[in-house]
Order: sequence, then C-alpha cells, then structure tokens
Amino acid sequence: MTEKIPLLLVEDERHIAQGLIFNLEEEGYQVTHVDNGEEALSLLSQRAFALVILDLMLPGIDGLEVCEQLRDQANQIPILMLTARGTEQDRITGLSIGADDYLTKPFNLKEFLLRVAGLLRRSNWQQKGLQPRLYNFGTNCVDLDTHQATTANGAISLTELEMKMLLLFFERENKVLSRGEILKQVWGMSPNTETRTLDNFVVRLRKYFESNPAKPEYFRTVRGRGYRFIRNPD
Repeated sequence: MTEKIPLLLVEDERHIAQGLIFNLEEEGYQVTHVDNGEEALSLLSQRAFALVILDLMLPGIDGLEVCEQLRDQANQIPILMLTARGTEQDRITGLSIGADDYLTKPFNLKEFLLRVAGLLRRSNWQQKGLQPRLYNFGTNCVDLDTHQATTANGAISLTELEMKMLLLFFERENKVLSRGEILKQVWGMSPNTETRTLDNFVVRLRKYFESNPAKPEYFRTVRGRGYRFIRNPD
C-alpha cells in the first residue's frame, strides 16, 4: 500500500475546513486539521508533514506569524497560504516572509488541488529514490529536487521561492533579468510593483552562495537593468 502524504490544514472556518478535508482525502492525502496557530506550531514541532495549508486570519497567532516563526526556526516545509484578503500588499507580505504560494478566497477547488499537487511535486516528498539533479557553480552544489544546497558556508535548505528564483537564474545564466521579469516569473506580480522583496531575496542568495556577499561573483547587479547570474566568473 502506498503511504499517504500527510498534510496539515490550519483553518478556523469550519465549513471551509470540512470541504477541504473531504476533497483532499478524496485525492488520497492524509489530512490533520487544527483551527488555530498555536496548535499548528505545536504539531509541526512534533510531527512531519509534507505541506501546510495555512489560513491567514486565525484566532490568536495569525497565519503570518505562524509562517514567520516556522521560517525563523529554519523549517522549510512548503506553505500554501489562504486568505479572504486579496490585495497586492497582502500577497507581497505573505510571500516575503516565506509562504510558497498564496490563494485568495473564494477559490476554485480544482485550482486549489492543483496548487497543492504542484507544491508537493516540487518538494522532496515525491522525489525519494530518484537520481538527484544537481547544479554546481563554484564550490556550491544545489539539489534541484530536494532543494538542499551545499555551500562554503555549510548545508542549507532552500524555500520554494528561493528555489524558483535560483532556477530562473540558472535557466538564464549570463543574461540580464529585469526586476519586472523576476517579479512576474517568481512571484506572479505585476512587473511594475514597487517592493523591496526581490532585493531582499537577492541579498539572501548572496549570503548563502557568495564567498564575499558585498562583492558578489555569481549574483550581480546590473545597474538600471536588473540582475545577472554568472556561473563561471572570470
């Protein structure tokens, strides 16, 4: 028998939770449900889950704080954030603190299930036993399936969004990527969005992979144009 993939659903609206549980279990997932952030954090410290489906508006600790605490603890579990608030700033805030995807209520059930499947497909829960796909540059090695990286600064686990940005850089090595293109491809935002989120992510990648983040060799700024990844710097 194939082991069911364990999901944690954090949702305080009972009718929404019941509908999601039914449909997720119909897809073959094993669902654990809690209705508050405190219980979610407690469970996540004790048990392994493949994915957290996290409502933004919760009693007590809200979804943003749950997400932030998990990332502060270096827990890189994929997080799909659900919210009734669909403004661009809410989306930016959720993604910038570590959520991997964001869905606004009311949402299409089929799209929700596709988002869940997509996040799981890109996580190592469905990559066990496969030949690793590795990308090397300098002394760095990134496992494209498990999102684990070996660097001169030690081993790290990459978030879904960090990995999406890396893959975009890897696919377009030596080419200049505009800020607008990166915002659209990685975050699904309008290219004209004013945000420091992108710059913060580049700073984070430099901290991970550069021997001297203040003088980057691989992730370079092209003034007035965007960023360029150089796999083999001179």
